[in-house]
Amino acid sequence: MTLTEDQMVIAAPGAAELKAVLDRQRAAFLAAGPPSLRRRHRDLRTLEDLVLRNRVPLAEALREDFGHRSRIETEIAEIIGSANALRHARRHVALWALPRLRGTSIWFLPGSNRVVAQPKGVIGIVAPWNYPVNLTLAPLAAAIAAGNRAMVKMSEYTPTTSALLTRLIGEAFPVEQVYLTAGDADVAREFCALPFDHLLFTGSTQNGRAVMRAAAENLTPVTLELGGKSPVVVDERYSIEQAAQRIVWGKLFNSGQTCIAPDYVLVPEGSEDRFVQAATAAARSLYPTLAGNEDATAIINGGHYARLRSLVDDARSQGAAVTVAQHGDPEDPATRKLPLHLVTGVTDSMRVAREEIFGPVLPVIGYRKLDEAIGYINDRPRPLALYLFTNRGRSKRALLKRTTSGGVTVNDTMLHFLQEGSPFGGSGESGMGSYHGREGFETFSHHKSVFTQRGALGFTGTKLLYPPYGRVASLLLRLMRRI
Repeated sequence: MTLTEDQMVIAAPGAAELKAVLDRQRAAFLAAGPPSLRRRHRDLRTLEDLVLRNRVPLAEALREDFGHRSRIETEIAEIIGSANALRHARRHVALWALPRLRGTSIWFLPGSNRVVAQPKGVIGIVAPWNYPVNLTLAPLAAAIAAGNRAMVKMSEYTPTTSALLTRLIGEAFPVEQVYLTAGDADVAREFCALPFDHLLFTGSTQNGRAVMRAAAENLTPVTLELGGKSPVVVDERYSIEQAAQRIVWGKLFNSGQTCIAPDYVLVPEGSEDRFVQAATAAARSLYPTLAGNEDATAIINGGHYARLRSLVDDARSQGAAVTVAQHGDPEDPATRKLPLHLVTGVTDSMRVAREEIFGPVLPVIGYRKLDEAIGYINDRPRPLALYLFTNRGRSKRALLKRTTSGGVTVNDTMLHFLQEGSPFGGSGESGMGSYHGREGFETFSHHKSVFTQRGALGFTGTKLLYPPYGRVASLLLRLMRRI
């Protein structure tokens, strides 16, 4: 299926239109109440079928937006990843929604406590450009499972994908239930300023701060999925070659344009050159060439391509050594396909040491002892992901105990993101809150405590504390202080 020129354009909504949609969704939510579990199950199935049935046009749209996007990478990350999130929510929502009994203090028996999950109302979702399908549908799966209505702002950097997904979801759901739009930074500001019942944002740390400020005006709770510099630690007894292959796969998937991509590698001092050689061999094995290679994804646009080139030039100008994993063809800015650049001799003054890279540039840094590697990580903002390659339980325990990150994969990269049964989220500058699986349902639910009094014939223990107070009340208070 090919989109027409008209279908590839979404008219940017104004503030009034966005507010009108929010009002319509909130009014519909209040009028209809929480949807039944059967309705949620059906809606999740509709979205799952939608993404699987349209996997080819979605891949074509992403290819158009990126200049070139690997079809297999799209299938893995966007299609299968989204379908798995929707399927997992559909299969588990009935269990997640069950009321949960809580203990009751002896002083309030025979009353009982339970916690009931109810939808918050209207959820705002801001999706980024790097995985526009998955990072729209995965949070949408959680929002729908929890019984909410949702408004989604997609990225202006992926106009074809945004237009296609907007049309497909618009055909499947009324505006009162799910609304998608795109637009530039001005639209994003208006969107985040709306008084949602919860707002989930995926993007940069800098933009996350702006989103949080905007949400604060309405006391809107936020979940921020940001980024940062995700480190890799290779233990001294782990195979450099095996680690390099798995690190390079994670680094070059989607050409490094992944929020949890390995950002820099810490290797035992003296093994930097060996790692560079192993990583170069791995890159050449995975991507023998870039020109005409269907597996190699392009950098999203010229601005990001130029930024990556400037990071490399800055490091080289300050004395770093840069090894390019040559693929037998010269770099071509027109195709925006960038080979892996391995950078050694990195210092803190270099931009590659300070900025999130988000592309195929990989600093390699030596450490003497594991304590030094842990200290290097802890001297920097908390990362969204952390990777450790080790066969020693002692090293694993030390790193997990003494560092804080959003998530961890041991002896591989990025795979913790794909575990629908586990939460995904950041910490510190890499974000706050989490979603995926049950945690997504919890994030978009209000957990309401319900106490039910069951005193026989209207009598309860608390009536002993009713005025007029006397000796019985004093005795009861004395007991309460001790028990």
